[in-house]
This record gives sequence, C-alpha cells and structure tokens, in this order.
Amino acid sequence: MNRQRMLTVLQMAMLAMLAMVAAGCGYKTPPVPPESVVPAAIGDLRSTLNDKGVRLTWSYPLKTIRGKDVAEISGFELFWAEIPLEEYCGGCPIPFARPLEIAGGPTLDGQQRRVATFESDQLRSGHKYFYKVRSRASWLAASADSNIVSFVWYQPAMAPAGVQAVAGDREASLSWQPVTSLVDGRPVVGAISYQVFRSLGGKEYAAVGSPQTTTSFVDRQLQNGSKYFYTVQSMMAYRDEQVTGGMSLEVAVVPVDLTPPLPPTGVTAVATDAGVKIFWDKSDETDLGGYQVYRRAADSDNYQLLGSVGPEYNLFVDQQKSGGDRFYWAVTAVDQATPANESVVSREATIRN
Repeated sequence: MNRQRMLTVLQMAMLAMLAMVAAGCGYKTPPVPPESVVPAAIGDLRSTLNDKGVRLTWSYPLKTIRGKDVAEISGFELFWAEIPLEEYCGGCPIPFARPLEIAGGPTLDGQQRRVATFESDQLRSGHKYFYKVRSRASWLAASADSNIVSFVWYQPAMAPAGVQAVAGDREASLSWQPVTSLVDGRPVVGAISYQVFRSLGGKEYAAVGSPQTTTSFVDRQLQNGSKYFYTVQSMMAYRDEQVTGGMSLEVAVVPVDLTPPLPPTGVTAVATDAGVKIFWDKSDETDLGGYQVYRRAADSDNYQLLGSVGPEYNLFVDQQKSGGDRFYWAVTAVDQATPANESVVSREATIRN
C-alpha cells in the first residue's frame, strides 16, 4: 500500500469515528457555537469597604454578546491581586491570582435582576488590591473581564462618632466628631477626610459629593416631607492613596417646609348691611393652604383672629358690630406644610368715615 493510499484510508477512518461519536451523543443538528451563549461582560463590579474588610457586588448578566437572553449563569470566576504598596508599579501588568469559583444560578429573582456578592476580611495592611470577575454560561462559554476595582488596605481609621442631622427647609445639616485614631487605638498616620453617604427611604446608599476635611456638611435640594438616612465614612491618606475607614452609625432626618408664603395684596374693607366685607387679591403661591383674617382696634397693637377661609376664596365678612370705633383689618396667607407656615400680615385696610 503506497503512502497516498494509507493517508486516504486514515482520513476515512477518522471521519467514520467522528460520525460514530456524533451519533452516540445524540446530535441531530450541528452543535451550538459557544460564542452564541457567551454572556456579556459585567460592567458594574463595585467594592464597599468598612473597618472589617471588603464587600464586592455585581449584577448577573441578562444578555449574551449576541444580544440573546441569558436565563442562568453556571458560575463566576473572581480574579484578585494583592500587591505590597512598596512594590506597586502603576504601569505594570496586574498579577491576578488563580480565580475563586463562585456559584451562579438563575439571572432573575422573580422579575428582579439578581445581584451577586462576595465578602472578604482576609486583607493585609499596606497592600493594594485589585478585583475583576467573569461569568460562565457553561465551561466553554466564559464572558470577557468585567471592570476592575481597586483599593488600598491599611489599618483603618475609626468611624466618625456623634453624627447628628438637623432638618431644614429642603436641606439637612450634618455634623460629627473628628477622627484621630485607628481602629486598633493607634493615632492616625495621615490626613483624615470624610465621605457622606445618603439613602432615600432606607434604600441603597450613595455618596454625596466628594470627601471633605471638615466635620460638617449641608445637603441641599432635598424633598420636604421625605425621610433621608445618612452615614459618614472616614478616609485616611496613606502613600498617595486613600484608605477607607469605618462607617458611622446611621441617622435619619425629614426636611420640613419653613418658608412662609408672601402676604396677600390689595386688601380692602367695605361696609355693607351684612357687615364689613374684606377683599384681597388671590395669591399665586403653588402650595397655598388658605388665608387668615385679623382685626385690631385703632388704640391697640394686637390683632384678633376673626377666621380662616380656603385658598379658593378672597372674601371674608366681619359681622361683629364696631360700635362706632375705628378698626383695621389685615390678611395673612398660610401654606400646606405641617405645621403650616404663615406669612406676615398684609397692609391694613380700614373704613374711612
């Protein structure tokens, strides 16, 4: 048998074996290409530090790189790197270690997108850490790398103590005590700054502004009547890095409307058989709750409240007999806050004899 014929026989034998394997595996159609089920890369890997360690979170991918739905993730690969600060090189490749295997599961919890978490308290002081994650739909179908998160771990500073929150009109004023020591009792080794975090209604916290060195903060443009929660985290400068410290206890505050409406204008008093009719121009305040009508005697500086009317009215009838004395009438506007804010009194009106 010559060489060419031997090669032909071998090729035919290999094709026959492949056909037998395919038949034994039950394939009726060509296998699905792995790239058609590869999950899209995770883009929201986040790290949250406290005085114990780090907590990583990321969302389950819902689509493949081809845009098709992903119903389940078989698992995640969490890559990490730990570099002593004295050996860290900003332009050098990150030496990621062998990944940790983390179980996956359905991508949805009911109709909500699932969020994966990983926590570690095995961090070493004076080291910089890097993390990235991949997801897998199968052992063949691994996603590309996620975004990379990094941080420096050092013996953290204490959490700010004595955090207080005072409600204002569409704002909250926070204050706390300065941090001067690490969690192990030693003095801080670098400048301390503070990051304020806010949550509306007890939902997820988000940073407000940038870290600051002062121990007070005013959060403005809030919604009156809504409940806000705050916590403050210490940050320590160390070798051109920011080391995250302890998180304070939570405080809550409800901003209140403290701004009164403008006083009514055009107040006029007219004597009629039914009594003295008090007129005024309707207010254009957006949160108007109504009006209060007052009267004072000419020989007194004190007003007497005669009554209230709703925001849809601009007329009040004073049916009390004057007995020939001169009186002055004034009107205030009140808003819808609880308790209501009342304007200063309007210009007075009187009946000229």
